[in-house]
Amino acid sequence: MEREAIARAAALAGLHLAPETEVEVVGGDPVLPSPFHLGEGAAVALALVGQEADRLWQLRGGRRQALRVEVGHAAASLRSYLLLEVDGQAGPPSPRAGSQVTAIWECGDGRFIHLHGSFTHGPGILAELGLEEGAAAEEIAAATRRRGAFELEDALAAKGLCAAVCRTNEEWLAHPQGQLLATKPVVELTKIGDSQPEPLREADRPLRGIRVLDLTRVLAGPTVARTLAEHGADVLHLASPRLPTIERFEMDTGHGKRQAFLDLESTEGPELLRELVRGADVFSQGFQWGSLARRGFGPEDVARLRPGIVYVSENAFGHDGPWAPRPGWEQLAQATTGVCVVQGGAGRPVLAPAAMNDYTTGYFGALGAMMALQRRAVEGGSWLVQVSLAQTSMWYFRLGHDLDPAAAAGPGDPAPVMVERETPYGWMRFLRPALRMSETDPHWELPSAPIGSGEPRWE
Repeated sequence: MEREAIARAAALAGLHLAPETEVEVVGGDPVLPSPFHLGEGAAVALALVGQEADRLWQLRGGRRQALRVEVGHAAASLRSYLLLEVDGQAGPPSPRAGSQVTAIWECGDGRFIHLHGSFTHGPGILAELGLEEGAAAEEIAAATRRRGAFELEDALAAKGLCAAVCRTNEEWLAHPQGQLLATKPVVELTKIGDSQPEPLREADRPLRGIRVLDLTRVLAGPTVARTLAEHGADVLHLASPRLPTIERFEMDTGHGKRQAFLDLESTEGPELLRELVRGADVFSQGFQWGSLARRGFGPEDVARLRPGIVYVSENAFGHDGPWAPRPGWEQLAQATTGVCVVQGGAGRPVLAPAAMNDYTTGYFGALGAMMALQRRAVEGGSWLVQVSLAQTSMWYFRLGHDLDPAAAAGPGDPAPVMVERETPYGWMRFLRPALRMSETDPHWELPSAPIGSGEPRWE
C-alpha cells in the first residue's frame, strides 16, 4: 500500500497517520475471497497500533522505530483461531448448545435475518419461533418463513436475544443507530476524571510495567488485551466461573496473559476486584453496555477507585443510541451494517470469510488504550476508550467493497509466520503478531493458559 492510501484509511477511521511515522504496508488485497479490503484494513489498524506503541516508546526515551506489516499476514490474523494447533490438532471450535439456530435464515417477506444462539440464547430464540430445543434446521427454516424479518428482529430484541436483519448499507446508514455511529470516530476517547500525570520511566518495551485487567471473552475484547500484551503489558485475565466460553477462542486470545477466576456473584468478589482495580492502569471490559455499571464498575466508578485509569469498553452496536443495550456478535455486526448483503453478491446474504470486526475492533481498542496512556503520561486524567463491532464494520465499508473475490490470492503458506512453544494446553503452534517494529518487536512473553489457572492478584 502507498503511504497516501494508509493515511486515507486512517482518516476514514477518524485517526491520523503522523508525517514522522515510518511505516511500510507490504502487499495488497484481495487476499481473502471478499469484495472488502479485509487484509489492508487489518494491516492499517495494526500499523496505527504500532504508531501509538512507538510514541509510548519514545516517551520512555527510546528512538523512533520503523514499522512494517504484511497484508497477507494481517489477513491471516483475522482467522488466527483457525490456524492454531495443539499437539497437532487444529480445527474450528466445537458446536455449542443451541448453535443450530446460529445462521442466516430467510423470512416470509423475502428478507433474511441472522439469528445467533450466543451461549444461552438458543432456547429463547426457538421458543419465540414456537419450537422446542433440538429443533431441526428444516423446522427453523419453516418457522422463520412464517415471520417478517423486522418483526422477528424486534420481538427477539425485546426479550434480550441476539438477532439482526441482513440490511443493506444504505438501510443501516438511514437507521437511527447507523446515523448516530456515522457521526463518531471508530475509536472514541473521552476524559472522565482528573488525576496527576504519570510519566513513563525508561524500560525495554513500550508497555512494560503497565497493568491491564481483562474482563472479556470471545475474540474482540480479549484481542484488546492480547494486543497490549504484545508490547509488554502485564495482563491479568479475569473470567467468571459461572459464564461459559469457547476454549479454542480462549487459546487464541490468551497469549501473553495470566489467568484467574473472579466471581462477582460471590461475597468477596466485588471487593477483590476493587483491590485489583486500585493497582491497575487499564481496565478492559466487553460486557453488555451498562451491566458492569449496575455492579459498581462503570467507567466513573472505576475512575473514582483508581484516578488515572484507562477504561476500555467494547460492544456490538455502540455505546449511545437506541441499540446501545443490544447484545451482539461479529455476525450480527456484519448483518446489520450490510456486509452480508454485499458479500452475498447476487445471491442470498452470507458472512465475510473472516472475523473482520472482532479482531480489528480489538486492535482499535488497544490503539485507543495506548493513546489514553500517552495522554495520562503528559497531562494526567482518567480516560474512557469506546469501540464497537458495528463501527469497525462501517469503517470497512468506507474502505471500499470493489474487489473481485475470485481474484483472492490467499494468505499463502503460514509456516514462516507461525510460532511453536510448550503451553499448559500442550505443544502449541500459532500465528505470531503481524506487526513488526525495528526496536521492540511485538511478541508474547507468557504462553496461553487455561482460564482460571492462576490467582487473582498482581505479581
